[in-house]
Amino acid sequence: MTVPLLWQILYWTWVASEVIIAIATRTKRSSGKTHDRGSLIILWVTIFTSITIATWLNEATPPNMLSGVRALKTVGLIILIVALAIRWTAIFTLGRSFSSNVAILDSQKLCRSGLYRFVRHPSYLGLLLALLAVAVHSRNWLSFVVILFPCIAAVLYRIHVEESALHQAFGAEYVAYTHTTKRLLPGLY
Repeated sequence: MTVPLLWQILYWTWVASEVIIAIATRTKRSSGKTHDRGSLIILWVTIFTSITIATWLNEATPPNMLSGVRALKTVGLIILIVALAIRWTAIFTLGRSFSSNVAILDSQKLCRSGLYRFVRHPSYLGLLLALLAVAVHSRNWLSFVVILFPCIAAVLYRIHVEESALHQAFGAEYVAYTHTTKRLLPGLY
């Protein structure tokens, strides 16, 4: 199997999985307390717009990242594989507690197992790595910036909204968790 074919398969699998996750895991107001504050819509619009503009830029301008070296496509593929493993593992770890919109179920407990031992938001880490993979795969600096900067801002807003909801739901237990576990990068942030 070639790198371009494997990229296409994994990229579209990722896109399809995000649509399925958004539909299948959405918490209805009757099932729990939603605190989304529009962050899901902001995230989807930002990602879709950024990738669309970057795709157009890729067609309009030649690859210029590291002189357009083709190995960047392989690097992007490797990052995407790692991203999907992290994102899907985080979602499966939370199980029924995972929600595409920011919501806290009445029966929900604070998760500190699996990847959540190392970072508070591994699913967002996986999402950001997937976006990094797309940005690197583009081999274009302008596309790289257009994909990453707006999407990072949208994810950080989403994390802010989610952390407010978690603090409200779990109080001192969540505060203690924040003192021992970083948001996205173990030991750094």
